[in-house]
Amino acid sequence: MDGRSTRWADHREARRAELVRIARRTVHHGGPDVSMEEIATAAGTSKSIVYRYFSDKTGLQIAVAEAVVLQIQGALEGVLRVAPTPREGLRAMVAVYLEMIESSPNVYAFVTRDGSIESGGPLGHFLDSVTQLVAAPFARGLTVERDGRRTARRPEAGPDDLAADEPVDDDRARILLAESWAAGAVGFVRGAGEWWLAHRDEPGSPDREDITAQVAAWLWAGPVGLLARDRSRSDHVPDHVPDDVPAPESAPVMPVIPAPATDTTTTSEEPA
Repeated sequence: MDGRSTRWADHREARRAELVRIARRTVHHGGPDVSMEEIATAAGTSKSIVYRYFSDKTGLQIAVAEAVVLQIQGALEGVLRVAPTPREGLRAMVAVYLEMIESSPNVYAFVTRDGSIESGGPLGHFLDSVTQLVAAPFARGLTVERDGRRTARRPEAGPDDLAADEPVDDDRARILLAESWAAGAVGFVRGAGEWWLAHRDEPGSPDREDITAQVAAWLWAGPVGLLARDRSRSDHVPDHVPDDVPAPESAPVMPVIPAPATDTTTTSEEPA
């Protein structure tokens, strides 16, 4: 590729990214039903020019979804770096997701509506990407070392259930186990979050901190909490209960999660 071709490719990529930002801002203020014509007008161009960068509206939805996922990824990496325990990390991840949908429900609806959960559609693309983000930090927790080798533990397996363990020759098995949990967790958080988004203004409805704490507690009561407790018991016999092992029927306290950094091209009222 010669210099002129490289400059053209760079220009095209920059213009495409600019159109994604404008589309996201337009959807944030105008709602998820904005037309391609409205987005083109906001960009100071014509609809035919927008279609040079995105084959159709679905393509634009996927591009906006990718931008949202990149932001979620940055926020998750930030909170997981400072989370002192797996339980705090899980709670922080739930908080990031719920904060995102609350900060711009229009953009969230735009990237998840009117599409099937097939991987090629906007919703499927968005959920696949978020699932991979959520799975990564838990993949390591889905293995245990026995007799000098790593084995993959099914979430329902007890600490002495050897039959439920399978040899792990590489990382693939634990990644698949983590992704299976993450897919269920993302679906659960998505369902709870969308219910809350639709009912948050009703009397007695929990606020975001309360729903975050409750959803995280429910998730912790499942496979991730079980694995963490099993690993604590198998690693050593502590004199006290570790901080990351919840007491029965306890509810976590919601930590203060800083809002993700906003795009410098947007206002404080625009999506984070």
